[in-house]
Amino acid sequence: MNFYKNTLKIVALLLFGTLYAQQEPNYALYRYTMNAINPAYAAADGTTSLTSNFRSQWIDVQDAPETQTFFFQTPLTENLGIGLSVVNDNVFVENRTSFNVDFSYKLQLSESTNVFLGLKAGGRTYNVDQGGFSNFSFNSGQIDPAVANIDTGFRPNIGIGAYLVNDKYFISLSVPGLLLSERVNVDNGMVSIANEKAHFYLSGGYNFDLSDKVEFRPSTMVRYVNGNGVAADMTAAFRYNQRFEAGVMYSTDSVWAGTIMFNLADWMDFGYAYGGSARSELSTFNDGTHEILVRFNFPKASN
Repeated sequence: MNFYKNTLKIVALLLFGTLYAQQEPNYALYRYTMNAINPAYAAADGTTSLTSNFRSQWIDVQDAPETQTFFFQTPLTENLGIGLSVVNDNVFVENRTSFNVDFSYKLQLSESTNVFLGLKAGGRTYNVDQGGFSNFSFNSGQIDPAVANIDTGFRPNIGIGAYLVNDKYFISLSVPGLLLSERVNVDNGMVSIANEKAHFYLSGGYNFDLSDKVEFRPSTMVRYVNGNGVAADMTAAFRYNQRFEAGVMYSTDSVWAGTIMFNLADWMDFGYAYGGSARSELSTFNDGTHEILVRFNFPKASN
């Protein structure tokens, strides 16, 4: 069993090295975690809420990617919203924790259509487990000496975003990180340092009424990173009676997932996604990916 797990580590890191420009965590429940990437979502729905998302990738593989995300949002005025987000991301030998404050401003285009402009400001801490490289036999200790001197302190960040929303559709565009910094890179089994690259996110969705109680809610998330091309997640979901939603997601990165969302009460939503890889070299040696989302909605303060 250890042989198979080590084999998966080698394969995963080789794949991860070739796709390493994709440096930010992805979510199967992306439609409900947009605050993590677009500051314009901060209180855009006019509510105060606290959301947590836990994603564990490649179950049963030691040191496989895990992400914990928390964000809080509340309106300050009729047109101004604020949000606070914390994202802790562990990927093999790396650990990153981001802290950001989001501000959004609403511009009303019509009675049913608004556009929100957002600004994200904050930073992240970054740490590398130097001893972790020894776990990968293919590496043979060939580590760039500069890796030992990589800056693991606090790194400032600025991001921007825009969000167009209507009763029936939405379009989101954002660049959550504009300031570049160094990090570890894996390329063909060689460990060195590389620059983080800006991620561009374009997302959209439409809600089709199939009946008084059933909606068809297709959506997509397109990601672009310089040097890594374009990747897209496509989701087809059905919502019943505004209380239950089920869907399937497929990514051009050869990843699939099934998703469900429950509106358990006016004050609480629960979501779950289970996914896997269409690559046989990965799907054979792990038990898939789990993602759990819990959102608490707070009542509006009375005047």
